[in-house]
Amino acid sequence: MDERAKLVEVLTDLVEINNDRVAGYEQAAAQSKDIDADLHTIFHNMANDSRRYAAELTEEVNKLGKRVFRGEAIKGKIYQIWKDLKATFSGYDRQSILESCEFGEDTVQKSYNAALASEIDAQTRVIITNQKAWLKTAHKMVKNYRNAHWKMIA
Repeated sequence: MDERAKLVEVLTDLVEINNDRVAGYEQAAAQSKDIDADLHTIFHNMANDSRRYAAELTEEVNKLGKRVFRGEAIKGKIYQIWKDLKATFSGYDRQSILESCEFGEDTVQKSYNAALASEIDAQTRVIITNQKAWLKTAHKMVKNYRNAHWKMIA
């Protein structure tokens, strides 16, 4: 596989994980709507962030003369965890929603780490590194909300 094809594969993997993150947070927002207005808003914002990230990555794929097709075979299949996450919401309480979202965010970070460990050009590395930093902030926010909720119920 040539370098360009590898780069397309890396970018496509990240588009998929962001699309699945959108779906996961839309599910979380729907389930938190009647529980917590703050979480509902935060989850919508996180879904919108991933829409932007996926669009930015798709643009990079398009610049390489390729297209992103939803559901393409993905090397690591890490994105599947976000898809499975939608089915794992065991309840509609704040704690279970936050735990599921934190698990999903762990998966996103693994995907971005894998992308950064691959051979990519400097411009793409900057895009992925910047997105990863914002996603790490989101991950910390979810974790902090989960921890704060644990303290409230303990």
